[in-house]
Amino acid sequence: MSPQRVVITGLGPVTPIGVGVAAFWNGLLEGRNGIRRIQAFDPARFASQMGGEVLGLQIADYVPKSYRKASKIMARDIVLAVAAAHQAVSDAGLRTRCLLDRGDVQGEPNFDPARFGANIGAGLICADLHELAEALHSASENGVFDIRKWGAEGMNNLTPLWLLKFLPNMLACHVTIVHDAEGPSNTLTCGEASSYLAIGEACRGIARGVADVCICGGAESKANPMALLRQSLGGRLSQRNDAPESACRPFALGRDGTVVSEGGGLVIIEELEHARKRGARIYAELVGFGAANDVFQAGQPGQLSPNGRGLALAARKALKDAGISADQVDLVTASGYGISHQDKAEAAGIREVLGQRAADVPVMSIKGGLGNNGAGSGAIEFIGAVMAVHSGRIPPAINSQPPDPECALKLVTGGPVDAKIEYVLSTGFALTGGQCAALVIKRWHE
Repeated sequence: MSPQRVVITGLGPVTPIGVGVAAFWNGLLEGRNGIRRIQAFDPARFASQMGGEVLGLQIADYVPKSYRKASKIMARDIVLAVAAAHQAVSDAGLRTRCLLDRGDVQGEPNFDPARFGANIGAGLICADLHELAEALHSASENGVFDIRKWGAEGMNNLTPLWLLKFLPNMLACHVTIVHDAEGPSNTLTCGEASSYLAIGEACRGIARGVADVCICGGAESKANPMALLRQSLGGRLSQRNDAPESACRPFALGRDGTVVSEGGGLVIIEELEHARKRGARIYAELVGFGAANDVFQAGQPGQLSPNGRGLALAARKALKDAGISADQVDLVTASGYGISHQDKAEAAGIREVLGQRAADVPVMSIKGGLGNNGAGSGAIEFIGAVMAVHSGRIPPAINSQPPDPECALKLVTGGPVDAKIEYVLSTGFALTGGQCAALVIKRWHE
């Protein structure tokens, strides 16, 4: 990776099965399922009516009182990111401006804000329909939208700050302001690969010496009408509305699609000596990063090749960056969307990397109980991978039985298993666009 050792010191998951690292990890080990009929709106007119939702999330619990006015222009994706950031910095023991202003911690900041960076993955934030309804109505004539009336009348029915709720970079904007992160800040919008790429680029920033500590990961909500419509039109969603908890079936026979979700995860990574100096607890070491693009064009452009070559290429780059071979990998984390052809391609890419060891290396798959929330999904899986190597336990995949023999991966099912894990290969890819990424996590040794 680099002469600078990079360690993971804080985890901030916000998921349908739990908020905070303890709740999330216990939920994974217990095989908890967070998918149910959507409650945020009436999904009756959609072919797929279920999703993973983070219930009871209140932005006031995660920002100083002085910042609550700004929360009025936060889309759901931003709220998820700010909540995840609060969990991550608290878990890492960082004394940020937010935590000091709230009275959650005492003392002075224990880092240099100018060297606190942020790399956050974001999706295409969906507008709230009720905010658009009046504006669209005023720009229509006899039920037909008129672009000229939109400019003259329709836009006047939107609040002047409306756009600030839906720009993808607003996740990083609010997180960095709230926590006084004045270092390099970037937003990555590469679908489900966004979180992996954000964590990898943050690690490279520390390696270049431009930051001592970074908050990185991603968040997104697809549990809304616009995202549900888009995913439905793409033919990606399960229609098992009568059994939502068994709808998302990664790598299993009879799978018929993924399930929309919301959530995210942000993590704190640090240069090793910086972490040591402030006495931080270290979960694991981040030692490798690789990225690639799958340019497969047959069928739908931007999808994985049937042999998963883009994912395999990213994984090999990450292993080379870590200075290890595939023979040293003890655990692989997979995306496992529950989409038939995508699962087959992903499994093919993993088997290509592992070679003859593919039948023996356990694979962790968690979307069966979480669904797919896009830009935040990779960070959630990464947090699961970190906890697996840190605790020496692998949580079970749910809804992955009976396995599809065409995928042929060694999925952990039935219940958690104990394992001695030295290296984890955490992989991810976007459902569209072709972006693939992989990270290598090493068990922490002094």
